[in-house]
Amino acid sequence: QVQLVESGGGLVQSGGSLRLSCKVSASGTLFDINAMGWYRQAPGQQREWIATFSGDGTTNYADSVKGRFIISRDDPESTVALEMNNLKAEDTAVYYCNGRITTTRGSPSRDYWGQGTQVTVSS
Repeated sequence: QVQLVESGGGLVQSGGSLRLSCKVSASGTLFDINAMGWYRQAPGQQREWIATFSGDGTTNYADSVKGRFIISRDDPESTVALEMNNLKAEDTAVYYCNGRITTTRGSPSRDYWGQGTQVTVSS
């Protein structure tokens, strides 16, 4: 069983910073954690992708957060973090961690999701 657990959300003023963290845990040894990323969902809106840290070390960002957010990854700790700077009211959303994980050799990779953490930016 694979679980992704986020932490670090909260309330911050516009222009401030927050750091989100997500840890992957499993009941056994995982074969491979490929890409890890972050998504967010604001009230009444669809979930949107915001950043990915791929297995080959490349990072990609949505235009809405490029230059303000930084995604990082610690493979030995099976964690991915999102440093969010210069936060704006429109960044308010529930943030979800995503992992593309292969649990055993030869099995297909699949997406796993965290439970979400609320980020609220006051203007």
